[in-house]
Amino acid sequence: MSDDTIQLNAVELATELTIAWLANPNTRTSADEVPGFLAQMHSSVQSLMSGAEGAEVPTADTEEYTPAVSARKSLANPDFIVSMIDGKQYKTLRRHLSGHGLTPEQYRERYNLKSDYPIVAPSYSESRRDMAKRIGLGRKPGQPNAAEAGAEKPAPRKRKTEEAAAE
Repeated sequence: MSDDTIQLNAVELATELTIAWLANPNTRTSADEVPGFLAQMHSSVQSLMSGAEGAEVPTADTEEYTPAVSARKSLANPDFIVSMIDGKQYKTLRRHLSGHGLTPEQYRERYNLKSDYPIVAPSYSESRRDMAKRIGLGRKPGQPNAAEAGAEKPAPRKRKTEEAAAE
């Protein structure tokens, strides 16, 4: 491939990217910013095209996140889990993490936690488990739920006609 073709493709790609950027309704820009953006796109595309063969792709700097508390302290109380992001107590971290744009796996990875690190407090998990058993979740069809299994069924009442016949 000749340098003219690469140059032409870099210009075309930079132009296409700039057009797409300007077509986005969420982009608010003035006419003064467009040439600078186009030049930046062109240099980025050109460097990617020329250095893609042997050059190493620059990786994003990984930020070091310092936890607000230690992993041991975050699990010290069975009634709640302490978030390593802000040090606050939660029964479950899932909504808190999504508010920070994290999944439980990303949270564990960010703070170097084991894959079995809990996201829900043990006592809260146990109470939810008991409630689910009481209402019959997780049982096979035909099996009585926990409330029915614990209570004995009273003997069936005899009808009045049966009582009269027995006497």
